[in-house]
Amino acid sequence: MKTLDTFDWIAIGFYFLLLAGIAVWVIRKKNSTTEDYFLAGRNVGWFVVGASIFASNIGSEHVVGLAGAGAGDKLPMLIYEIQAWVVLMLGWIFLPFYARSGVFTMPEFLEKRFDARSRWVLSVFSIIAYVLTKISVTIYAGGIVVSALLGINFWTGALATVILTGIYTILGGMRAVVYTETLQAILLVIGAAVLTVIGLDKVGGWESMTETVTPEYLNMWRSMDDPNFPWFPLLTASTIVGIWYWCTDQYIVQRVLTAKNIKEGRRGTIFGALLKLLPVFLFLIPGIIALTLKMRGELEWDSPDEAFPVLMSNLLPSGLRGLVAAGLLAALMSSLASVFNSCSTLFTVDIYKKLRPNTPEKKLVQTGQITTFFIVIIGIIWIPIMANISGVLYEYLQSVQSYIAPPITAVFLLGIFFKRINGTGAFVTLVSGLVVGAVRIVLEITKDSFAESSLVYQFADMNFLTFSSWFFLFCVILIVAVSWLTQAPSEEKVKNLTFSTISEEEKSNNRSSYNWKDITISILVVAVVIAVMIFFNGK
Repeated sequence: MKTLDTFDWIAIGFYFLLLAGIAVWVIRKKNSTTEDYFLAGRNVGWFVVGASIFASNIGSEHVVGLAGAGAGDKLPMLIYEIQAWVVLMLGWIFLPFYARSGVFTMPEFLEKRFDARSRWVLSVFSIIAYVLTKISVTIYAGGIVVSALLGINFWTGALATVILTGIYTILGGMRAVVYTETLQAILLVIGAAVLTVIGLDKVGGWESMTETVTPEYLNMWRSMDDPNFPWFPLLTASTIVGIWYWCTDQYIVQRVLTAKNIKEGRRGTIFGALLKLLPVFLFLIPGIIALTLKMRGELEWDSPDEAFPVLMSNLLPSGLRGLVAAGLLAALMSSLASVFNSCSTLFTVDIYKKLRPNTPEKKLVQTGQITTFFIVIIGIIWIPIMANISGVLYEYLQSVQSYIAPPITAVFLLGIFFKRINGTGAFVTLVSGLVVGAVRIVLEITKDSFAESSLVYQFADMNFLTFSSWFFLFCVILIVAVSWLTQAPSEEKVKNLTFSTISEEEKSNNRSSYNWKDITISILVVAVVIAVMIFFNGK
């Protein structure tokens, strides 16, 4: 694999200078209140909101993992990358409820809609889940990218990136995160687009590539008998995970809450949905290109997760290689910055402030900064553990998320659609769901110690997509049953927080926050998603 030369290092250096300039500019602005520090003063425009949503989502684990899925016969995983229509749900369905309630965090919204018990469960669980999934996987992917690109070892690369990202996140808060992410999103899109174009030219175009890998390889829809990706459970489970991730997860929703108003927030999600259409073309296809070149004996790599960095270092010319390398570093840093800030927000607003309600604003901002520092330390501790992870990274991430998502998705969805759902139903569903999910993860790791004919083994060995689909149905039945068997919430508790209790004034405000352009672009996004689903059918 080619190493970076002088022009590449100049390009990387230029990126870091730009990043430092933005970070310093943002840090010099005052962060005197929690609204300033955690939500950038709720004064961000649609372009920055949308770019930030995209950059938060497309971290190194997506770049490395999605290209790995393309190179490792995991094409059905692309369904997670064409969920632009779910991003639209955030802006059109969920955002008005979040904005009306004036919350900082998703657990805080659950307290307003249900009660404090649900807030506590989601707060603590979210922080643990971020450490186990987002931080660990992002650092692992970052280590692969940095070591492959810059020619330094995994430890040094991962450690340097974690520390550097931690510094500007601690000092600048959410404003530093969203503005640096805008630069990072632009850089990543340009770099990956150039790689895709050059790669397709290298393999002789789409038709030539298809002939090499065969049309069947490009089929994202497998039969119901497929042991890994049966089509209906794939469609169901990916939608459940998508709603959890895009519409209810602090990591993404916090970006939309920084918007000036509902109008800017919704337009940010529409712009974010447009950007979300790009990963299929920017990351999945380079993985297929890398596989094509390997099959022709023109490229070598050991693991599918290495496909993207190897392709990049071999195909791109000097200088441009450095630009794309900077884009990958940007992806890593934007994901890390987002999760650092989200963890800090959850701990400060949902745990610390809850325990000490009279804490001054300045002290809360300091608490947020200290929390970010400790999250950075935890991230560093995770590096040696993540260095031992193997397999296709993206599939690992999706399987874990498939166990986390069902109870949370059920609580939020039913919570805003049905006013009869109450706090007891939400609490029981969250606790039961998280216990079942944890048990499934543990049993999956230890399943070989059970007899294959046993029920425990069957439970642990069930396809993760099939399990997630049935698990969601179980959570829906549970929350409905418990809510109906217990007291209905008061009218005051559900006012403006469910579809059937929105006041005429709020309905009018919501209608005035969009126009025909917003609707037209949203329909266009859905049409493109359907077109991609039809195109990748292996014919």
